[in-house]
Amino acid sequence: MGVIRHMYRQDVRPTPMGQRLAVESRRERESSVVIVKASYLGRGNVHTMLTRWLHERGVRGWHLHVASMASVGLCISLWIRAKTVDQDERGNAERRALFVGLWPPTMWLIGDSLEKHD
Repeated sequence: MGVIRHMYRQDVRPTPMGQRLAVESRRERESSVVIVKASYLGRGNVHTMLTRWLHERGVRGWHLHVASMASVGLCISLWIRAKTVDQDERGNAERRALFVGLWPPTMWLIGDSLEKHD
């Protein structure tokens, strides 16, 4: 009877051994990736490439903020116009309005990056 009890005895741990090893190896890989990313971004090459190019050409953050607000107005006007056209052309006009509606957040964030660049 003692042999059978020993045969079914289990090592009870909150995390199984194989899973524990997998988690530890994944943590090692993630920490090395974070170190590489931090050192790469620390040089400032990726973050300031576009903003530096725009700043050298005289574009400032407020220019893009104004353009962002103007594109909101353009999107609304295109959407209203889409309601007045024929049913055949309405789908294309609505897609155009939605496409223009994607511009404001992009322009606003680039404008914020330009302000940080100054």
